[in-house]
Amino acid sequence: MTIAPDRFRLSDTLTISRALTGLWQVADIEKDGERISPEVGADWLSAYADAGFDTFDMADHYGSAEVITGRLLERDRSPRPLAFTKWCPAPGPMTADVVRAGVEERLTRLGVEQIDLLQFHWWSFEHPGWLDSLHELARLRDEGLINELGVTNFDAAHFNLALSDGVPLLTNQVSFSLMDRRAAGDLTNVCEKHGAWLLAYGTLNGGFLSEKWLGLPEPTDIADWSKMKYHRFIQTAGGWDAFQTVLQTAASVADKHGVSVSNVATRWVLEHRRVAGVIIGARLGEAVHTANNSQLFSFELDDEDRIALNEAFEATQPIPGDCGDEYRVPPFLTASGDLSDHLDALPKPFEPQANDTGATQVLTGSYWEDVAGYCRAQRIGDRILVSGTTAVAGADRAVAPHDAAAQTTYILDRISAAVTSLGGTVADIARTRVYITDEADVEVIARAHGRVFGSIKPANTLYRVAGLIGEHRVEIDAEAIVRP
Repeated sequence: MTIAPDRFRLSDTLTISRALTGLWQVADIEKDGERISPEVGADWLSAYADAGFDTFDMADHYGSAEVITGRLLERDRSPRPLAFTKWCPAPGPMTADVVRAGVEERLTRLGVEQIDLLQFHWWSFEHPGWLDSLHELARLRDEGLINELGVTNFDAAHFNLALSDGVPLLTNQVSFSLMDRRAAGDLTNVCEKHGAWLLAYGTLNGGFLSEKWLGLPEPTDIADWSKMKYHRFIQTAGGWDAFQTVLQTAASVADKHGVSVSNVATRWVLEHRRVAGVIIGARLGEAVHTANNSQLFSFELDDEDRIALNEAFEATQPIPGDCGDEYRVPPFLTASGDLSDHLDALPKPFEPQANDTGATQVLTGSYWEDVAGYCRAQRIGDRILVSGTTAVAGADRAVAPHDAAAQTTYILDRISAAVTSLGGTVADIARTRVYITDEADVEVIARAHGRVFGSIKPANTLYRVAGLIGEHRVEIDAEAIVRP
């Protein structure tokens, strides 16, 4: 018996299948240059929609996925399938024209007048254009080009920052599985605080969470991109033996309920707080797994199941960092592995310039830098001095004025950007001074500081002051010594 997928009311205008169909593997299928015929691809998508799996997730770089989905949308099916896509621009100035061009390209490829859900990805938060871009996207949403707005691979701190700064984000799409449980922590709490939702991908760990891998030796030759990526997750989470412990426990739970291992793995994610839907990848033109996927809604995990899985997790190690860190900091858990060269090739956040004294400095465009005659940071020899920095976007707008943690996150990004632009790294920061106005903010500011400097531990002093100018709750200055 085939069971219809659960539906979820994501917003007043979006009711989705709780099991979304992910099209990232279109890029893998087309990696040798041969494109899928849009009409044939649309036929394959129709098979999913016919079974109730009518919510499709894609991105600008998933090969021709947008074009194929656009051809499906032309067919005037009822109910109309939903197309969620992503825009992943390279860091740089995010002007209104740049952002509009990115959105209009998505509209053209999909052949629609409004994008159902546009999800934004940003490579490095040191580059401040990401927040400008989100506000521009919000304006295009108000204009009607975008129905709902989300992000992908944002950590809890930056998701909270965007929401606290007034960006109307509905979703954050992140990795979430039996082997990668990061999203169940701080990120879920941020969603609860702001009324946002998670869309979870990687729930099958690239297909490794299935019966066919039970008891098998660790593979040495992996061909497809998805398995390359998630094999790295397995290695980081404790290795193949730890993975087999989790897999065997999931298999026992599956036998108990008469379902598949993949059903159990996906159901475990789906039952978490603030998870609106799970994204299950489809290899178009190969087997259609709608019958198996529909069994996801035929059962629920009970306390005995959760206890058994939690005990199996003890054999593993937590994936380090927060959601999305795998794209930004070591260990890089991506199909291509180490992304250092890619990140190093990104433009510097600020352009360094020599001053009359022979030092090198950076300016960030703040109104006060010219009025008061100072720079954001300057380097003299191997020493970088960073001015007192507040959470300012644009000329002089206070970011997230009611959230001290969000302001601290934004400030530390600006400080890191200044140091990086002058040839240093965050690890070179040897001292910070933090000025706050409200003693009640100490803990959240300290935690935001610790998220960046937990392993570096520079010298630090915190001052409570009578007040700061405008709507600023915190100000920080820093000193770095660039080491060989």
